[in-house]
Amino acid sequence: MILPTNTRPQIGDRITGKSAPPDDGAVREWIGPEAFERWAELRNWIDESYPGVFTPDWLYGGRNRGWSLRYKKTKALCTLVPGYRRLSAVVVMGGAEREKFEERRYVWRLQLVKLYDEAKTYIDGKWLTIAISSADDLHDVTALLTMKRQPKPRG
Repeated sequence: MILPTNTRPQIGDRITGKSAPPDDGAVREWIGPEAFERWAELRNWIDESYPGVFTPDWLYGGRNRGWSLRYKKTKALCTLVPGYRRLSAVVVMGGAEREKFEERRYVWRLQLVKLYDEAKTYIDGKWLTIAISSADDLHDVTALLTMKRQPKPRG
């Protein structure tokens, strides 16, 4: 992270040093140990649920957006965003995913429905940025990803 010498990072600030993508140590230090546990758990869940499907790709979005880790084959599954003392996941809900979400509207947690309703709809879908600060938030993300793309059968 590059900050002026008199500036301290604020919650949610992105990793913006562009010389190289952050490694696990840098991510852990930036987002904190609890958020890093959820980071590792979500990455492991994706690897186990979609073996051999996704190769995570670090993207640099400039000084304002910093680094993010995208999981994409032909369509994006999600993007993980390591913020200062915060972890978020961006899930883009296209037309089919929005229909599925609406069919299950009353099954989702109220916080997720509110986030969904408040998300702006773009031409490619609704972009949900979900802060992952609890096991429930992590479950919401994995449930959305499962709805978006069925995991490969295990075994």
